[in-house]
Amino acid sequence: MKSIRRYSATVNAGSMADIAFLLLIFFLVTTTISADKGILRQLPSDCPDINECIKDIKERNLLRISLNSNQEIFIEDEVVELEDIQQIVKAFVDNNGLSDCDYCNGNKSSESSDHPSEAVISLHHDALTKYHLFISVQDEITKAFYDLRTRYIKEKFNKAPAQITDAEFKIVKEAYPFIVSEVMVKRD
Repeated sequence: MKSIRRYSATVNAGSMADIAFLLLIFFLVTTTISADKGILRQLPSDCPDINECIKDIKERNLLRISLNSNQEIFIEDEVVELEDIQQIVKAFVDNNGLSDCDYCNGNKSSESSDHPSEAVISLHHDALTKYHLFISVQDEITKAFYDLRTRYIKEKFNKAPAQITDAEFKIVKEAYPFIVSEVMVKRD
């Protein structure tokens, strides 16, 4: 007598790995990955000769802006509002303290910068300063320089900022150089 052997039914799973791999590739390709947001800021280039890059700055050519851990903004040890920074920076940079700047419209104050090329903005922040406040202060400083440069472009070249050439922009940057020193105050 013959015995009937029954074999258990099997499913061919050889292509399952291929299908899973194809699905993985499909979802990786079709999924959108959010891009990281950052600050568009060009870092200064290396200084070839350190002695040329280090120089003494007159006290009147230095505008100190400090941000503390209580999210307060100080300019020269006085509390100011965020909205006031742009006007203060413009007045400081465009002061014309030496009266030798023919394109400056400043008040010629003895307490502000000698010339726009000598003006330095020193931005100090505490380790607990909120990132949003720091960026907002940087934006206000940048707006001040943008306004000064725009006015200079209109007066000197009679053009809109988008219409100037690279050579003209180099002249504008020399007239109003963007000199900002950023320092974080370390906590003990």
